[in-house]
Amino acid sequence: MPEGDVVYRTARQLGLALNGRVLTRSDFRVPRYATADLTGRTVLETLSRGKHLLTRVDGGLTVHTHLRMEGSWQVSPVGRRPPPGDVVRLLLANAQWQAVGVRLGMVDLLPTGHEERVVGHLGPDLLGADWDPEEAVRRLAADPGTTIGEALLDQRNLAGIGTIYRAETLFLAGVWPWRPVGAVEDLKRVVGIAQRLLHANRERPSRVTTGDARPGRDTWVYGRAGRPCLRCGSRVSRGEMGERPQERLIVWCRRCQPE
Repeated sequence: MPEGDVVYRTARQLGLALNGRVLTRSDFRVPRYATADLTGRTVLETLSRGKHLLTRVDGGLTVHTHLRMEGSWQVSPVGRRPPPGDVVRLLLANAQWQAVGVRLGMVDLLPTGHEERVVGHLGPDLLGADWDPEEAVRRLAADPGTTIGEALLDQRNLAGIGTIYRAETLFLAGVWPWRPVGAVEDLKRVVGIAQRLLHANRERPSRVTTGDARPGRDTWVYGRAGRPCLRCGSRVSRGEMGERPQERLIVWCRRCQPE
């Protein structure tokens, strides 16, 4: 699933194409909003909230979308033919540009004043202007028996982190993924690392967490299962965390992140 940095760049891409321009076409291809029409409205802004996207238009309406596992927004000059088949969920276009939402996991149209209905459950946004590490720590610490690996993926604690940044954050913090939250000595340091990693990569087309952009050396442990740890040379381990069917990939170094 795309993580906060990818969603942040998607919001920026949508904003560059749509913000301040009048929609000449809107096509909701989901049954619930099949008759909705935003034609003639001006797009005010598009912003990310964790892994969610909010496109606000005049008249007090917000288009809420979520990419989930397979979704994407494809921005191109107006007139280009959308992908064939039934993969398009939403199309927004102005006189110059069109944005095609493909395989979007969520599509909602709601009053801007009611955005809390779709994003109100989220914790502090790691890439938001209102990022609050103290609140993130408070939410994590509220359930001390949960493993830190699972707690970091819970978007109600902090919004935007996924399996890649979870693995890299815990490696840099030297924390074993199955350690209970209550046994993590410095939660503020952990969330600080996560925020710095996402912030550093928010403008990059590819992620680098090591400072070395060369292929095979751009991440510490993610994507390196079975290979030598870049720090200690031990074999990087791989497993799964979470209850089925919600289990997710986890990678870690047994020496650098001891039990």
